[in-house]
Amino acid sequence: MNKIILRNLRASVTEPEPSALRRAAALLKKEGISYSSLSLCKRSLDARKKNDIHYICSVIAETEQNISEKKLACLDAVPLIESSIKPLYGSLPMNDRPLVAGFGPCGMFCALLLAENGYSPIVIERGGDVSSRKKAVKRFYESRALDTDCNIQFGAGGAGTFSDGKLLTRINDGKCSYVLRRLVEFGAPEDILINAKPHIGTDLLEKVVSGIAKKIEASGGEILYNTKMQKVRTDISGHALSVLTNKGEIPCGTLTLALGHSARDTYMYLINNSFVTLPKAFSVGVRVEHLQSELNYSMYGDMAEFLPPAEYSLSKRAGERGVYSFCMCPGGEVVAAASEEGGVVTNGMSSHSRNLKNANSAIAVSVLPEDYENSSVGAIEFQRGLERAAFAAGGGNYNAPLQTLGDFMIGSLKSEPTRVEPSYMGKNRYTLCKLDTILPHFVCEMLRSGFDDFGRKIKGFDAPYALLTGVETRTSSPIRILRNENMTAVGHDNIYPCGEGAGYAGGITSASVDGISCALEIMRNYKAPVCRE
Repeated sequence: MNKIILRNLRASVTEPEPSALRRAAALLKKEGISYSSLSLCKRSLDARKKNDIHYICSVIAETEQNISEKKLACLDAVPLIESSIKPLYGSLPMNDRPLVAGFGPCGMFCALLLAENGYSPIVIERGGDVSSRKKAVKRFYESRALDTDCNIQFGAGGAGTFSDGKLLTRINDGKCSYVLRRLVEFGAPEDILINAKPHIGTDLLEKVVSGIAKKIEASGGEILYNTKMQKVRTDISGHALSVLTNKGEIPCGTLTLALGHSARDTYMYLINNSFVTLPKAFSVGVRVEHLQSELNYSMYGDMAEFLPPAEYSLSKRAGERGVYSFCMCPGGEVVAAASEEGGVVTNGMSSHSRNLKNANSAIAVSVLPEDYENSSVGAIEFQRGLERAAFAAGGGNYNAPLQTLGDFMIGSLKSEPTRVEPSYMGKNRYTLCKLDTILPHFVCEMLRSGFDDFGRKIKGFDAPYALLTGVETRTSSPIRILRNENMTAVGHDNIYPCGEGAGYAGGITSASVDGISCALEIMRNYKAPVCRE
């Protein structure tokens, strides 16, 4: 049986799947091709013209016929190549079990693949499981007592657990479809397999993360929560022998560093202990909030009632610097994502239904090496300095500094929130503040330029009553832990830096793919360890 993908099929808003399948069937009939089944492959909403909103779909057709390249071109079709993960097993002995430091998307998928192939990994995670994370975040919101090891950044599932759960990625790797299929297996909605902009939502991500954890443990792996890596003991060649944690020393055959982008204390340890790092591109800015209903109408017009909550992706460049929207959360809330005492950090979160009143997104400005001391430490301190300034401006109690967009654009401070209510940490957890007293001049100027431009692209985006909450600093890791082509850290032949925290990914899907690649590389080199009693 052959499978082909028919692409660029126009489909109606009200019934995208049936109309796409009908169009595919008509095209196949026209070319004289019989088929045994048709199924929707992908769908993407095209809302560039409000008077002509429709879906663009692709459809998988199964046929017993061999279809020529000429007919494929006539159909605008390509053969379906189904991706799979096929490990190769190496011959090097592994004297102890592989250890994975971090249980975000990268660490989860690395440990999952190792466990399912008999390598019995040990996972250490400085934060707690999903349940204890939720309790820690609730306690922080209620009492402002921050647990610096278990919070929105740290714990099972990583920062992605408290997010919109976006799975869109720009990397072109066949492992992406594998990641989506596995996520569905563990409880993610099946529509992530067909939506061009898939998302899970925080409420469902919690179940997915717990399901993956149970599978790892059922397959011979072990997960140690509230266990923080403090030091790595290596031999003279840099070969990892064991990891010292707050709960004792753990021997390891290999060490995967799946740290997440906020593990600054671990970064500093690595920088000071022979690991080669470089500062990398990152961005900082604010969270903007609009009414989701107004955004829906601005983007969809009268079709808004038939469509899911509107999303946007906006950007503008000026020379070497850019300003862009990041991690847009339709129908969501702005969350307090601090992981260090004395710092305010914002992020966005949505449930799967995306049914809250506000839309929010980071509007971030690129930071260049000349904006700080061009070093890994300088990059970290640049982020930290803004978070501490925001903490002080908010009143020193984790209130967030907030300003209406209208005031920010003219540099004044005279307007309270009106039509849009701040969602950060619930009600009244903000302090009115001039954001240009916190953010560098170049960031504020690019933000103002960006809002001018974005307001022309989406009517009402620059509404004066829109809200800006500061600061957004954790868009990505500020450093990269350098690794060789075999994915091992420079100077360390069995230590594998990977994922977003090591500077090699930028979201749930790409971090998961890097974790899979890491596991495959470990298995390609090493035999499964003989587990000791």
